[in-house]
Amino acid sequence: MAANSFVRSVLVSCNQRLPQSSSLYHFPILLRPRPTHRRHPYLWPLSLRYSSTQFVQESAQGDAEGERGRLNVVNILEERGLLESLTSDSLRSACSDPGLPALRVYCGFDPTAESLHLGNLLGIIVLSWFLRCGHKVVALVGGATGRVGDPSGKSLERPELDLLALDRNVSGISTTISRILGRNHGAKCFSILNNYDWWKDVKLLDFLKDVGKFARMGVMMSKESVRKRLESEQGMSYTEFTYQLLQGYDFLHLFREEEVSVQIGGSDQWGNITAGTDLIRRILQAEGAYGLTFPLLLKSDGTKFGKSEDGAIWLSPSLLSPYQFYQYLFSVPDSDVVRFLKILTFLSMEEIAQIERDMQGPGYVPNTAQRRLAEEVTLFVHGEEGLDEARKATEALRPGAETKLDWKIIEAIAEDVPSCSLPYDNVMNISLLDLSVSIGLLESKSAARRLLKQGGLYLNNSRVDSEAKKIEVDDIVDGKVILLSAGKKNKMIVMEETLTKRARNKQNLLMAKPQAKASNAERLAEPSAEP
Repeated sequence: MAANSFVRSVLVSCNQRLPQSSSLYHFPILLRPRPTHRRHPYLWPLSLRYSSTQFVQESAQGDAEGERGRLNVVNILEERGLLESLTSDSLRSACSDPGLPALRVYCGFDPTAESLHLGNLLGIIVLSWFLRCGHKVVALVGGATGRVGDPSGKSLERPELDLLALDRNVSGISTTISRILGRNHGAKCFSILNNYDWWKDVKLLDFLKDVGKFARMGVMMSKESVRKRLESEQGMSYTEFTYQLLQGYDFLHLFREEEVSVQIGGSDQWGNITAGTDLIRRILQAEGAYGLTFPLLLKSDGTKFGKSEDGAIWLSPSLLSPYQFYQYLFSVPDSDVVRFLKILTFLSMEEIAQIERDMQGPGYVPNTAQRRLAEEVTLFVHGEEGLDEARKATEALRPGAETKLDWKIIEAIAEDVPSCSLPYDNVMNISLLDLSVSIGLLESKSAARRLLKQGGLYLNNSRVDSEAKKIEVDDIVDGKVILLSAGKKNKMIVMEETLTKRARNKQNLLMAKPQAKASNAERLAEPSAEP
């Protein structure tokens, strides 16, 4: 054990490249040997995460890129509106100097929910820009700090999560990040860490002695997130007050153990980020730790972008379908779309400028820019398969569309369209006019006849021309569902009643108005009395 501790102390002092005049500090809780139990590969040390051949190849590739010079990622972020603040302007030269190695950059993600949302996507996008410019990135999930809760930007203390929910959230967020970055950059270009791996062994007295004594109360209390809460009626708990020190120590740990020199985060994270650079300077007496913040994702009216009336715009397809994600982006107003193309996509600035010019031209087709935004972001988050699903579902909602409907497409739009469930036998061979009235799509058979004669009644997107049309086996998509449309906007999904309870709950069957009409469904076996 003594030999291991000595070796680790030597490695730490070498990795930190301390000035000759610096004294070497030894902190038991900082230099404790790594646990020997098996962990997920993402959590292995760098020396174990790559084979020796891979590491040599990666280093050689990095050296070759260094000789050619790297694109200046800070300048790119600034040009696109993704730069709010820097702790030091030296980061500009550090990220592009061919004489310096590639940077290692990290962004933290709080496990407050099972999925990240659209606002969190900015952190992934900035990490992706660093990857595109030849650097290496780490995504840090707060399995430990999530037990405390970040007070930044919050007027009230976050509700405490139970451990099962926290573990589920950590797993879900890790999966989302791995899916997005892995698909776009390859699994070997990034690491996902959980800060609980090093916090679980830290003892309070050791932490106060070895770290806490370097934190200045005046500086901690001057942080905006702290000051606002202390001035409020609710105040701030000691637990929340310590959060900035916990996040600051995360940066110190990653700086020393993983050679991470840059922390990025939203503008509300400035205080937490500078807490880390300050600890690195005070405890390790080392320079070269930087912080970078990007603006929060806001609309032009100042409200948060990424929230809808129904809640957050989740990045996980299990919580929000690619179709719904696509539609939210498609609904961006003209006043915001160009700015979001710069922030949320990787299109060149020249192409975005051309889109902006086209929007001012006489032949511009409305929502062309929004469609491009929705396609690019959906592709980045959900991949080709998700974008294809979103496109098909969007086309499926257009009466007269030639897109062949299937259960997966209709399931994707089910949460946005009124729905009802009926027994299979009650739907077979019933008149389409009777069905339209019984489920509440139309008020009466006379209204249904008028609409049919006007060419506005559709079954599974195909126009119905005959009043005698009855529902047949081939009309029930995949034996489960029917899509009826009265005009372009009024639609109703009729589902086979024996669908699983899980599917029915997910699709939020029977919205308020259809519920009142759906009570008529019990009379479907009887023909309408109206002539």
